Amino acid sequence: MSSDAALAKKFRAVWPLLDERTRRILAANEAIGLGYGGVSVVHRACGLSRKAIGKGVCEIQEGDCPVEGHIRRAGAGRKNLTVSDPRLLRALDHLIDGETRGDPESPLRWICKSTRAIALQLRQQQHPISHVKVAQLLHEQNYSLQSNRKTEEGSGHPDRDAQFRHINACVKRSLAAGGPVISVDTKKKELIGNYDNAGQQWLPAKQPIKVSGHDFPSPEVPRAFPYGIYDLGRNAGFVNVGTDHDTGAFAVASIRGWWRFEGRHLYPAAEKILITADGGGSNGSRLRLWKLELQTLADETGLSLSICHFPPGTSKWNKIEHRLFSFISSNWRGEPLRDYETIVNLISKTTTAKGLKVTCRLDRRKYPTGRKVSNQEMKQVNVERNKFHGEWNYTIRPNSSA
Repeated sequence: MSSDAALAKKFRAVWPLLDERTRRILAANEAIGLGYGGVSVVHRACGLSRKAIGKGVCEIQEGDCPVEGHIRRAGAGRKNLTVSDPRLLRALDHLIDGETRGDPESPLRWICKSTRAIALQLRQQQHPISHVKVAQLLHEQNYSLQSNRKTEEGSGHPDRDAQFRHINACVKRSLAAGGPVISVDTKKKELIGNYDNAGQQWLPAKQPIKVSGHDFPSPEVPRAFPYGIYDLGRNAGFVNVGTDHDTGAFAVASIRGWWRFEGRHLYPAAEKILITADGGGSNGSRLRLWKLELQTLADETGLSLSICHFPPGTSKWNKIEHRLFSFISSNWRGEPLRDYETIVNLISKTTTAKGLKVTCRLDRRKYPTGRKVSNQEMKQVNVERNKFHGEWNYTIRPNSSA
């Protein structure tokens, strides 16, 4: 074996164990030992540049030692990009800062603010930078990836807060008296079939559930309409899954189902049910069919039904949204809702650490749309409106002739 090959083998044996400085010192020491031409020989054997080896020779001859714990002298090494390019941070802030988002001249006004897009725009502005460095700088400047947050409620009604206080007072009185208080609403309708369902679940690696590549079904594809009743006093839910249409008749039929299967057994002495509901949808404050069906329910049960609607644009404040529906969505995330049985089972299995229990039933009855309620029919509704916003707060009592 030649002397050059032996030297190369010697370097290969220890090279992975050394850091930048010790490699340089080792190579320089070998070059000094070889004498004239040693730098070139070592360069060919280990691949380190002649400049680096020469620097190592100088360090050995001058006895130059770095600070303990460091492999470079203070101030040595590549300069931070923000130091070599002092205008970089200002350019970065100009691209993504909130104050410039509405600026039509901003290059990122109409494109996705990915790190690659930001890096491309910076390079076009004579700031050489990689997308990796952009991500690092964004973190250092206290930026983070964020999604939209649903907090804007639209134009608020002048009595919005007053209605909240009214609902809160009514709920407290009813709960204190031991009466039933329920929050009602229809959950988002769901497609039945092998369609994508948002969310993720734990599965064996590289074995995702395969679903349809598109979710633009024909009108013939079945749909589910989960109408929920949340019992505030018991932290319990009842969901009636409809298969036809979400109408006022369906909403009241769901409440009737809750009372028949659960409510009357839990509240045998009840004379009134307090219902909190959104101001729109199948249980809207202006929907005639909703009130007519409630009258039928009141006559059937002999119960007074007190309704408190939330003001316009405040549906997310309804208790059922974050005490029942959010946990149902979490329980079935990532699971295709292939049939009605799957939906009923997933809803029924929904629980929380605080003891939420949910009952679910499938309702295959027909609830046709387009039902017109005449003025004559509305005269049958025995409604007593509250002095405070009677359009939102009212009680429907059983008719004496019923």
